[in-house]
Amino acid sequence: MTAEANQTLPGPAAPPAPEATLLLVDDEPNILSSLKRVLRGENYRVLTASGGEAALAILEQESVDLVVSDAMMPDMDGAELLSRVNRLSPDCIRVLLTGQSDMQATVRAINEGHIYCYIAKPWDDDKLRLTLRQAVAHQLAEREQKRLEALTQQQNQELIELNATLEQRVEARTQELKQIADMLDTAYDELKHSYVMATRVFSSLITQRMPRHLHANAQVGDLIQAFADTHELEGELRRDLLMSAALYNLGKLAWNDHMLTTPSERLFGEERKAYRRYPETGESLLMSLEHLQGTARLIRHHREHWNGDGYPNRLEGESIPYGSRLLALAVDFIELQRGMILPRKVPRQQALDLMRKLAGRVYDPSLCKAFITLCVDQAPDLGQAGKTMLSLETRQLEPGMILGQDIHSATGILLLNEGKELTQHLIDKLRKLEEVEGTGYTLMVCKPEIGENDA
Repeated sequence: MTAEANQTLPGPAAPPAPEATLLLVDDEPNILSSLKRVLRGENYRVLTASGGEAALAILEQESVDLVVSDAMMPDMDGAELLSRVNRLSPDCIRVLLTGQSDMQATVRAINEGHIYCYIAKPWDDDKLRLTLRQAVAHQLAEREQKRLEALTQQQNQELIELNATLEQRVEARTQELKQIADMLDTAYDELKHSYVMATRVFSSLITQRMPRHLHANAQVGDLIQAFADTHELEGELRRDLLMSAALYNLGKLAWNDHMLTTPSERLFGEERKAYRRYPETGESLLMSLEHLQGTARLIRHHREHWNGDGYPNRLEGESIPYGSRLLALAVDFIELQRGMILPRKVPRQQALDLMRKLAGRVYDPSLCKAFITLCVDQAPDLGQAGKTMLSLETRQLEPGMILGQDIHSATGILLLNEGKELTQHLIDKLRKLEEVEGTGYTLMVCKPEIGENDA
């Protein structure tokens, strides 16, 4: 036998260690099978339990990083299980898997189990995987922060013991501490980033309950961000405003499809009462999350009216939080155009005119004026992919300009549709129509870039 033959051949590479251990709890075997199938390609060690007691027994024997539990189980519901998991293993991330009718159990899980988030059935596979990845990343970041904090305390103690007379060693240790502080700042920034990303995922789950043509959060967020940039709103107010724009309709999650698709002015009786409760419901779902308490307050009061006849607390004037007054303007402006308030879609200009009339009754008059100026000058709600929008009268129009919004006559007849390129002939017809009707039209247009028409 040759020397080469006696040499030991390298074996196959060892598989990577699991990133985390997950415990899936559901009394329905097919649900557990579906969850395991979704997570098959992920780097997790997956354990399963058919009920709450079985899950607790596993937790006594195994180190588990994340528990995903169904809300409704016969022996122990998800809220109780996650509450007990919170007491037994506070570091374990807790996620509730819930159906549309399990809102009460979801609220209990948030309040008692301090869950990381809940996932609605039926779930989206990609979003489920993304949510669990972010939950594990959040946990790893928290553990790293605790480790670094402990390391900082240890090194501080060593610094005291070294004695101030050892100037050079103190200087060297000070530099090390600075590096550790920088690492802590980085870890904290990563935690904040993960928190914002989790909120965005949560917001996307809300929109899944709404028909596509009623998705309003993105445009509301664009308006809020544009107003904050223009008026230099910073700090907690800016953060709470952007979060409230993403989560203001959280309280609508428990509604049935009929309520979700019916304009609010067409809701009566018990449905009307349920509608008026949605700001309070949204607040209650967020209050247990420390970083969202300011956001929860803005959501609670965004249906208050300037004259005091709003809800839920009939606040009036400046007693209404500033952020709630601004959120109400953005929400109403978008929802009027989507047909979510009145039984018809209100054209953009008419929506602005209506809000102008309601200033001093429903809206803060000075804030309403500033908001309308923003919409006229910048039009951030039109989503024109970065092109400059202009609000022009017909005498200011030039051939080659592109309409950014449908144009309707005074009687509601569609004259020109969004995206139409204006010609001199069309401009002359609009001016002639103004003379006949004795009115004036204001158009939102997008001027083409130089050379765009020559391409």
